[in-house]
Amino acid sequence: MNISGSPRQRAPTLKHAWRGAFRLLATILACASAPSPAAISVIDDSGNTVTVDSPAQRVISFAPHVTELLFAAGAGSHIVGVIAYSDFPEAAKRLPQIGDSREIDFERVVALKPDLLVVWQSGNTSRQLEQLRRLGVPMFFSEPHKLVDIPSNVERLGKLTGSVVANGVAMEFRKQLAEFGAGYRNRSPVRVFYQISDKPLYTLNGQHIVSDALALCGGINIFASLPVVAPAVSVEAVLQQDPEAIVGGMGKDYLAMWRQFPSMTAVQRGNLLSVDGILMNRAGPRMIQGATTLCEQLENVRRRRGAPR
Repeated sequence: MNISGSPRQRAPTLKHAWRGAFRLLATILACASAPSPAAISVIDDSGNTVTVDSPAQRVISFAPHVTELLFAAGAGSHIVGVIAYSDFPEAAKRLPQIGDSREIDFERVVALKPDLLVVWQSGNTSRQLEQLRRLGVPMFFSEPHKLVDIPSNVERLGKLTGSVVANGVAMEFRKQLAEFGAGYRNRSPVRVFYQISDKPLYTLNGQHIVSDALALCGGINIFASLPVVAPAVSVEAVLQQDPEAIVGGMGKDYLAMWRQFPSMTAVQRGNLLSVDGILMNRAGPRMIQGATTLCEQLENVRRRRGAPR
């Protein structure tokens, strides 16, 4: 009995076997390339899809505001490294530092074995970002331009780290923001110069989240149209704009320079105002506190001119 069969009979059998092998190989490759059922994906602030195979357990923060967002999202225990000046909450001060905005210790980054990097495009250089990309670790870009982007960041970072509290925290922030905004809606506008340093003289443009906080309070950023996020401006340019108020994020001492220009509206009316720069300039949950102070100060500006509120 011919078990193997004749060559004519064997050919179809071998052909079918090869087809089956190719189908099996294709299935294996498809499974290998597709995300696992447990994979988690979100869209970051640069519009890119960020995917982790499972909730991230070892996260490195590359900006102080990112550190605050991660803690707010309930992922503080997953942070294994932070950038310099990550000083809130108190627990952040005890975390290993991996450098600052000028220089990152990439050997230490690798040694920490991260499974998620959270970076800040405006604060990390393109060279640093390119080096981080080469590590092949999922990278989330956090760049809130509006106050509503803060709870959105909290939600997405919470999803990537498997936090069960992030959505609740984001919901509460949105509630506070809505109530806060309603309290200052329809106020008469105040033209504001927002100063972040004096030598050289720097401000922020309309793309920065501070401008959104100003708008919430009825403030108008006089340099909102400038193309650079943190542009240098001249004293002459500020004098030409003649703002009704000057708001400084570095303390009242830095505003004293304007007193030599008594003809300025802001100086005449005593509207040299100071806010906590950390609360205002960091795009984290504490911005609501900074915005509260800012809005109260702009209300005082309105009272001093006797305008209807």
